[in-house]
Amino acid sequence: MTDSPSKIQYQFGTKLREIREKKGYTLKQVAQSAGVSESLVSQIERNKVSPAIDTLLTLASVLDVNLEYLFEEYNRQKPITIIHEGERRELYEDDVRMEELIKTREQNSEHSMESYMLTIPVGSSTHRGNYGHIGHEFGVILEGKGIMHYESKQYELREGDSVSFAAGSPHMLENSGDIPLKALWVVTPAQRFVK
Repeated sequence: MTDSPSKIQYQFGTKLREIREKKGYTLKQVAQSAGVSESLVSQIERNKVSPAIDTLLTLASVLDVNLEYLFEEYNRQKPITIIHEGERRELYEDDVRMEELIKTREQNSEHSMESYMLTIPVGSSTHRGNYGHIGHEFGVILEGKGIMHYESKQYELREGDSVSFAAGSPHMLENSGDIPLKALWVVTPAQRFVK
């Protein structure tokens, strides 16, 4: 039986061995400190067995190694995400449409981000930011023109213009043209597409 292609093979044993040798510890010393057998440590270092999480945490503690370092290859191997046109989730704020462009991976995190295609009908505007919220926003006007209301000021935006701002202050994007305003919008942390 072969492993499923989607199964990730962890190779942190090699790193554990390199760290142990660099620190001048013997297999026996590490095994005794971790409360496991010397044979188990050897098998882990040769990537022959995958340790239980508590064993791995103990070994990392004994060797004083950061877990992020052990798993950095796994973090790099995360698959890309593609959302095909026609398969995007949509949200509405009254008649303003938002089409999701990226999947939010880090929900409820200050590092989470969302991006969507924003369509504002003629004579309409966004209003969720009227009172402000945490984070930052960035947008590029793709079609049409609008007015960015930020705090007590107004800024005209035309096709090709971009805008970025701290979202903590009241803000609103109004379509001031005679065609639907279309924009690519990025918000961090994620506010709307978090499920």
